[in-house]
Amino acid sequence: MSDNPTDSDLLGDIYEDEALPSTPLLDEETPFATMMSSFDDAAQSLGIDPAEYRILRKCDREISFSVPVRLDDGSMEVLDGFRIQHNAGLGPFLGPLRISENMRIVELRALAAWMTWKCALLNVPFGGAAGGLRIEPKDHSAGEMERAVRRYTASLLSDIGPERDVFMPDVGSDEQTMAWVLDTVSTHDRVTQNGAVTGKPTEMGGTLGHQDAVSQGLRVILRLAVERFKLSPKGMSVIIQGAGTVGGSLARILAADGYKVCGISDVHGAFYNPNGLDIETILAWRKENGSLLECPGDFERINNRELLCKPCEVLIPCATANAIHSKIAQEVNCKVIVEGAHGPTSSRADKILEERGIPVVPDILANGGGVVMSYFEWVQNRMGYAWIEPVIEKRLRRFMAEGWNSVLKIQDREGVHMRKAASIVAVERVAAADQLRGIYA
Repeated sequence: MSDNPTDSDLLGDIYEDEALPSTPLLDEETPFATMMSSFDDAAQSLGIDPAEYRILRKCDREISFSVPVRLDDGSMEVLDGFRIQHNAGLGPFLGPLRISENMRIVELRALAAWMTWKCALLNVPFGGAAGGLRIEPKDHSAGEMERAVRRYTASLLSDIGPERDVFMPDVGSDEQTMAWVLDTVSTHDRVTQNGAVTGKPTEMGGTLGHQDAVSQGLRVILRLAVERFKLSPKGMSVIIQGAGTVGGSLARILAADGYKVCGISDVHGAFYNPNGLDIETILAWRKENGSLLECPGDFERINNRELLCKPCEVLIPCATANAIHSKIAQEVNCKVIVEGAHGPTSSRADKILEERGIPVVPDILANGGGVVMSYFEWVQNRMGYAWIEPVIEKRLRRFMAEGWNSVLKIQDREGVHMRKAASIVAVERVAAADQLRGIYA
């Protein structure tokens, strides 16, 4: 036996030294650990070159800075600002701007990496990024939020823009936020930079259909999953965790399609009725009152954990990361899980669900409608031409179906579960792009 280590030996040493534990303790199941578990699994299966593995495991750039903001009462508050740029192998960065008082940088790292894998899987020519501004929007006036967002944007001017890093909305940000970002970039560049952000108002070049893009993408994937797993779509029972932009929109769409939405929730609690909920009435109450709290109706009032364990055919978590952890995974009572949020199933829970024979359609595929629509908006802005809605809907269906088919091809060939197949497709595409680009040194 040779004393010289082979590439395989070196790769094994790297995985052993650097890979996150495959079965972390429950309190260690962070979004970043969940994301890296999927990446490590795919990288080992692909036999990624050790040097390339090291590159893909690290973010290209992490920017942190202070954001001073003058408040309405004349006092000054200094906020924390971040932008994580994960990998530019496939193109400019694309990623959300998250505004939250409880934001953690480890979550931004996970989100940026998820964006990379999602774009790669769906053949969208972007790398992943994620930004954060640590502030609670509810505690501040519109004027204070505008000043904070504009100062945050100005601090990143050398690193963002249509050809560098494109913003999209996320928790705490919306069309108005994107309009402030766009105007700040355009003012400094002395030219309107419509392509600097996506998810902006249609009056400023936003694409039709961007408000419910994630939900429409989920709808496509659900239909394909129903066929794949031989479920009956007529009157099929669905539970949706979440009632916001994604969960609420999806509930409305599926109810209109004839699915029986028997569970829905927000941060204040959940409603369940095995015979189906009156989704339009519930969502109208939430829109008028700001939450589902005290909403009247014919349903059982339960908490979010109980909702995840109620019987249904399809469970769609659209709220928080790691909502389905190892304890809940033992109790879920569904035939299929379709992930509407980023990382709603922890790595330990994933293994338990696989053992129980419950297939999981992974987030980087299922909720990819948002990045596809952001790509559409960016393309239209660069063309200076807006597409009509039927064209957008058709192209969204095509991108989602092509992503689905690429995953099934690997799953059937390799005999692996769907998350691993999706990760293999994504990691292989990014690794190939990085190898072709080479290392500039």
